[in-house]
Amino acid sequence: MASLVVADGKGNEIKDDVNIIDVGAKSGGRLSRMTKTVRRVYEKALELDADLYHLHDPELIPIGLKLKKLGKKVIFDAHEDLPKQLLGKPYLNRLTKFVLSNTFALYERWACQKFDAIVTATPFIRDKFLNINANSVDIKNFPLLGELENTGNWAEKNDEVVYVGGIAKIRGIEQIIQAVGLTQGVRLNLAGNFSEKEVEITVKGYPSWGQVNELGFLTRQEVSAVLAKSKVGIVTFLPAPNHIDAQPNKMFEYMSAGIPIITSNFPLWKEIVEGNQCGVCVDPLNPKAIAEAIQYLINHPAEAKEMGKNGRLAVEEQYNWAIEEKELFKLYEELLN
Repeated sequence: MASLVVADGKGNEIKDDVNIIDVGAKSGGRLSRMTKTVRRVYEKALELDADLYHLHDPELIPIGLKLKKLGKKVIFDAHEDLPKQLLGKPYLNRLTKFVLSNTFALYERWACQKFDAIVTATPFIRDKFLNINANSVDIKNFPLLGELENTGNWAEKNDEVVYVGGIAKIRGIEQIIQAVGLTQGVRLNLAGNFSEKEVEITVKGYPSWGQVNELGFLTRQEVSAVLAKSKVGIVTFLPAPNHIDAQPNKMFEYMSAGIPIITSNFPLWKEIVEGNQCGVCVDPLNPKAIAEAIQYLINHPAEAKEMGKNGRLAVEEQYNWAIEEKELFKLYEELLN
């Protein structure tokens, strides 16, 4: 049986034939989580004595190196280009961003060449890691087929747009709230938690906040219900270095739910959205442009519905986990054999 080691404080359980082992909730500041929590995870990893270890967080890289010294097979999963992500951290000054980004890039290069394989979330990140570790593959975190799909009547949907996920300045929340205020009778279903208190205070002070349904963190079932009653999904991340070549999960989740999407006009995103005729790409820094895209899709239900169908078809044919998991299992088998 596969085991998943977590640190969420929710206790142990077995779910979908996976033994979920909780080492206790993360506590203290960032440094404490990177030391005490990581140590507990390492101790549990040793106890499991697994044939293969798949690590999903950068702070677990030292664990991976220790496991390799013990002769274990180790995969590191690079969800994001962390050196680039550090350059977009709003709480760091320019010099600190530069030093941290370059320092981690050197450490990443040194450490990741020692692992048996690198799994990346996008082809762009894969190409970067191929220069570090020849056994690097991209396995996208696409949605499960049918998980978010709904077959409700489009006419019964509300004049609502939806944003699901972490809420932050760099993810364009200020522009989204401002844009909703420029529309006529449209509300925003906002699902997720704010990561920056000052940003939360700022946007809640906008006059347009009155058009927001603040939903907080939702379960997958609750997310499905919100998507079912919304007409448009929004993912307008700002042009930070780590966003340009990213493939946000929420983009494909909106498509899976059969609703059109409004996204940032980054080249890769335009290729996906315009190539599949499933939405509209806009300048994420321009609230007026976002508002015009929202209003257009709300005012043209037949076209919006068709875009939603196109998005769902693209997920069924290409952007789904059923395809990606085959590549992951293939990698596991190659390493174990």
